[in-house]
Amino acid sequence: MEELKEAGLTLNESKVYNALLDLGPSLAGQIARRSGLHRRTVYDTTEMLIKKGLVGYILENHRRLFKAENPERLIELIEEKRNLLEPVVEGLRFKYNKTREKEETNFYKGRNGLKSVFEEQLKEKEILILGANENASDILKFYFKWYNQKRRKKKIKTRVIASSKSMRRIPSAEVRFLPEKYNNPVAINIYGNKTAIILWAARPMAIVIKNKEITEGYKKYFELMWKIARK
Repeated sequence: MEELKEAGLTLNESKVYNALLDLGPSLAGQIARRSGLHRRTVYDTTEMLIKKGLVGYILENHRRLFKAENPERLIELIEEKRNLLEPVVEGLRFKYNKTREKEETNFYKGRNGLKSVFEEQLKEKEILILGANENASDILKFYFKWYNQKRRKKKIKTRVIASSKSMRRIPSAEVRFLPEKYNNPVAINIYGNKTAIILWAARPMAIVIKNKEITEGYKKYFELMWKIARK
């Protein structure tokens, strides 16, 4: 149910929608028993879900029989929110670019912080990853599927140096390997004029350095390791 919050559903809405998916067309009383919610709460919640296009109903013997609509509607809800936010973000971006000071180094903590780092990479033509870590997909669960789809769609050239053979599964990327003894939780992502040093741990964090000379230095180091690494 936590995942449905990403589409803007409340806890009660998630419970009712999941109950309807399990039950099929149902009366409010049946939904209440399945979800553990009060009958009155079920009525209020179904009204909100009807407005969002996630629930419909038919009248049967003068009673409403509720049914869940296609879950694809969740994606549409997210897209609708994005379309509404785009002009707002554009105005905020103008203010940000106008007033921001030049920042050479930024620190990011937690999963959402790391998502910001990876979304910046999607603006570039090439991404180099030194020390790709197999823990990444567990720490940012479900996120990399979206990220890799975007990266593939934008045709961003990606080269990866890893120590674990499980990293062969990275889609649309050329991967080479160093001996497994060099495996560690720190990865270096090089893109544009930025270098991100990422710690893939229970409390993940990243340091992003925006400096052309430092990034060029890491690129040269990557190319050296690329020649040493095996396919």
